[in-house]
Amino acid sequence: MDTKHAILEDILSRAPVVPVLVVENVDQAVGLATALVAGALPAIEITLRTPAALDAVRAIGEAVEGAIVGAGTVRNASHLEACEQAGARFAVSPGSTPDLLDAAAASSIPLLPGAASASEAMTLCERGFALQKFFPAGPAGGAAYLKALQSPLPDIRFCPTGGVDANNAGTYLALSNVICVGGSWVAPKDSVAHGDWAAVTALARQAAGLGRTGD
Repeated sequence: MDTKHAILEDILSRAPVVPVLVVENVDQAVGLATALVAGALPAIEITLRTPAALDAVRAIGEAVEGAIVGAGTVRNASHLEACEQAGARFAVSPGSTPDLLDAAAASSIPLLPGAASASEAMTLCERGFALQKFFPAGPAGGAAYLKALQSPLPDIRFCPTGGVDANNAGTYLALSNVICVGGSWVAPKDSVAHGDWAAVTALARQAAGLGRTGD
């Protein structure tokens, strides 16, 4: 097991849920991350879908004790470099390309690349990525699809994201090839907009209590 794989495995094993966040206003980033950490969800993914994303990564990394902040929607080498410079501890991609995987090999931070099929998962595993994002989890076949991959691909573990919520997260987490799930339900837009961090912490605490029973 290489060092970056071990680092990523440790990060993803901290809690059953990794919050996947779209941060519109950097001023909300520290409060939001603090609320999530207080609810026992330390690993946080800030998606690169807004102009505030990289500043949010930097602010959380500098100000929120206990937060392990990563960057998502990383699609190319320049994204990965920018995330690393902003202080991201890990990166997440919805898929993969040869150039992105080459950049990940040279980067100091681990990448969780996305796969949506057995062929994609096998290709990533050949490149050394035994931890993968299963995306978009719901449209790609959900927990039933991941369960079907357990026997033929026993050395790959997934973080399903996309259509995962409080109602179905437990079904994914019951699978032995799921290390954690990613979801946005722990940070509702209304709660974030109004700075209702107590509500976010309560949802995070509920998510942190979801069990991994193994299949």
